[in-house]
Amino acid sequence: MSAVTDVAPPRALSVAALLLAAADALQLRLGALAVRGELSGFSRAGSGHCYFTLKDSDGANAVLRCAMFRRAASLLDFAPRDGQHVEVRGRIAIYEPRGELQCVVEAMLPLGAGSLYELFLRQKAKLEADGLFEAARKRPIAAYPRALGVVSSTAGAALHDVLTTLARRAPHVQVVVYPSAVQGAEAPAQLVQALQRAARRAEVDTLILCRGGGSIEDLWAFNDEAVVRAIAASPLPVVCGVGHETDVTLADLAADLRAPTPTAAAEVAAPLRDELLQALAQYEQRLTRAQRRGTERAAQRLDLLGARFAHAMSTLGPQRQRLELLDLRARAALSRRLQAAPLALAHAVRHWQRAAAAATERQRARVAALGDRLALLDPQQVLSRGYALIENEAGRVVLAPAQLHAGERLTVSLAQGQAELVARDVRPLDGDGRRR
Repeated sequence: MSAVTDVAPPRALSVAALLLAAADALQLRLGALAVRGELSGFSRAGSGHCYFTLKDSDGANAVLRCAMFRRAASLLDFAPRDGQHVEVRGRIAIYEPRGELQCVVEAMLPLGAGSLYELFLRQKAKLEADGLFEAARKRPIAAYPRALGVVSSTAGAALHDVLTTLARRAPHVQVVVYPSAVQGAEAPAQLVQALQRAARRAEVDTLILCRGGGSIEDLWAFNDEAVVRAIAASPLPVVCGVGHETDVTLADLAADLRAPTPTAAAEVAAPLRDELLQALAQYEQRLTRAQRRGTERAAQRLDLLGARFAHAMSTLGPQRQRLELLDLRARAALSRRLQAAPLALAHAVRHWQRAAAAATERQRARVAALGDRLALLDPQQVLSRGYALIENEAGRVVLAPAQLHAGERLTVSLAQGQAELVARDVRPLDGDGRRR
């Protein structure tokens, strides 16, 4: 027979007791420690506590959840952000409600940007140099859209929040969903395809690109260069609502409008229906009041014109009588003038005839007087009284002896004819009028 040795079973522990024992063992084994890594999923709760994950910057899959309580967080002299390389100091503990290993951080020092954050900065600088983030190229969002497009994952809570918000704010606006992965290796290509499909179909006025919050790795698809360029090239205005208010991606910078959350993106893309109805009611009231005022002014003007017309009509009777009297006077005056016209015409004819005869007689007398005067000046009449007209060989009248010389042939015109003479001797008169 072989000897059988009875071994006492181990004492069973409760889960809480086991976790407490493990935490004590880790505290005893490790004590205070310092860990270097890259921040991911950093968040600050309303209580002031900070929660984040540390990961190795060399791409290893190891991650460590960390908690930094309000007292230690208040001593930070910088603003931690995802992708930043830091060194934390604290102690290892076990978070009993989830049975997870975590580091309770007492202090944090920045060591520089992590690999993803460095890549983010390089991508940002490159795309910014290409002008994709310039404010001048951003377009206004449609103020009153007839249809909105949503590019997001159909399995995410972000799409549900957007659809719920749109149904509450603007149930009259049609919503078209362009499904796409928003996380993982296949997300960038699907996002680009969804944006291009929406642009090609051109059935909406504004696009909403959205997803919920997450770490920098979860949101990395929205930092992809192809996605950013597709947003900038979209002919449709794009509202980007990715992550929480503190999350900033390159897609946010390239979009025409950035919203802090998916819900906020839906709110800015579609105006509140009740506000639109209220504005329409106000416009209706203004239009009605303006129309009423215009009608009242037109009625008052019509009344004034009616009164003026009635007054004018009341004055037409005397004016008509005066016109009739003036017409009678004009007709009588015209008749009298027509009756007196033949007599006046005969009188005028007789007056003209007498005047013409007198004028003719005066002209005849004048012509006779001028004839007598002209006869007195006739050279022939002078010659008939015994005078002679002497002309030299050139046919010029000789008036003085100085025009003559001895032996010159002269023509002498007399009353009854002419004679040809030769000057034999020329003797001019002296100063006493005697011949020399």
